[in-house]
Amino acid sequence: MYFKQIQVSGLGCFSYILGCPAAGKMIVVDPKRDINDYLDISREEGMRITHIIDTHVHADHVSGAHELAARTGASICMHPQTPATFAFTPLPEGAVLEAGAARLTVLHTPGHTPHSLSLVVADLVRSDEPWLVLTGDLLFVGDIGRPDLVGKAALEEQIKNLYDSLFVKLGALPDHLEVYPAHGSGSLCGKGMSPKPSSTLGYERRHNPRLQYAGFEDFALAMSQDFPARPKSFSHIIATNAGGAPLLERCPLEQALSVEDFERRMAAGAVIIDARDGAAFGGCHIPGALNIGFEKQLANWVGMVVDPAADILLVVNDRAAFEAMRTELQRIGYDRILGWLAGGMQAWIYSGRPAERLEQIAAPELAQRLKAGDTPLLLDVRTGPEWAGGRIAGARHMPFAEILQACCTLPVEDEIVVYCGSGYRSNMAGSYMLAHGYTNVKSLAGGVLAWGRAGQPFVK
Repeated sequence: MYFKQIQVSGLGCFSYILGCPAAGKMIVVDPKRDINDYLDISREEGMRITHIIDTHVHADHVSGAHELAARTGASICMHPQTPATFAFTPLPEGAVLEAGAARLTVLHTPGHTPHSLSLVVADLVRSDEPWLVLTGDLLFVGDIGRPDLVGKAALEEQIKNLYDSLFVKLGALPDHLEVYPAHGSGSLCGKGMSPKPSSTLGYERRHNPRLQYAGFEDFALAMSQDFPARPKSFSHIIATNAGGAPLLERCPLEQALSVEDFERRMAAGAVIIDARDGAAFGGCHIPGALNIGFEKQLANWVGMVVDPAADILLVVNDRAAFEAMRTELQRIGYDRILGWLAGGMQAWIYSGRPAERLEQIAAPELAQRLKAGDTPLLLDVRTGPEWAGGRIAGARHMPFAEILQACCTLPVEDEIVVYCGSGYRSNMAGSYMLAHGYTNVKSLAGGVLAWGRAGQPFVK
């Protein structure tokens, strides 16, 4: 049996290839939207893609099922009651798919969504006995799938489904089965995932904190609260996947825009994402631009800040950076990318147009000012657990998601210093505040990482 896990950094998405070169057949599970990896393996290993399985309607990334089906003619397969508006091949409980030596048996495991599947896999060359299980968004390494994405009205039912799927459906499977989930560290479909990409059922039963509750009542209480923030992009992604994602060839073509064209699209209301690093953005940027640097979890943060229906302009250093950024955005359904500023920020500066700064204040300078009693408003935009673990004395806690909703309640002319773990989120928050009328915002360069390494204290 051929088996391969494909990882998408940043989003924390895993997809899978199962097949048999001897039989010339291949199945792809939970494909990402950019499909060249699957096509390359299909060609290199001499396997024809026969089936494409989505374990559920994904909320955090656009499925590549339609893209792959259009290129290969393979069938798209999902749970029979999946609320999709396109034709697909139903996979009911107990259904079996084979690709030569690879045998996949379907389990209906609702909880993350009502129509989620897990796939029990055997390598028939070795044994009829199952070897591994693809758990979709049911069971992760170190966590389980969140049940709240379908809405509050169905939450109670989803929690019961989740419990039954974990402890009854998977409970009937042996400890030695390897676990391969649809997500890993970095995904917002859970909140405590390990960076390790696989595990075993036995290890998770012993050490996954979400599987240690005394009974259903304790489990239900824990799963009714404290979910990660839901990006505004999730509803758009769910609708896109349920309706069938448009093929990428139908998306706007790449455009290297002149300063004049870029400015004209700005004036028409396009959102500017400046993907440069925080220091470069802080030194000089286009007024109104949002700094969302090209980092590991870029896609999750874009989903928090930018409306998926928005027209988008990009400020990047070169064409290669634009193409990488475009791929990341298309993975989460941001298709209205109008182009990038040819020549980068330098072209804007040389044109004589106005620019803004997001001042970066170094940890020693901030410490000296605080010691002297020269105290700006300190905003800590980290998560609750980060805040509880240690913070700068006198800071006010306003998590990043709250900044997006409530920054207008702060005095717009006061000096504000925003900080986070490393400076990435604080630059995003600071740029958002500048774009919304704040005139004296600074970002702590290096965040609490730099603060601690500068020998400065934390309070709890």
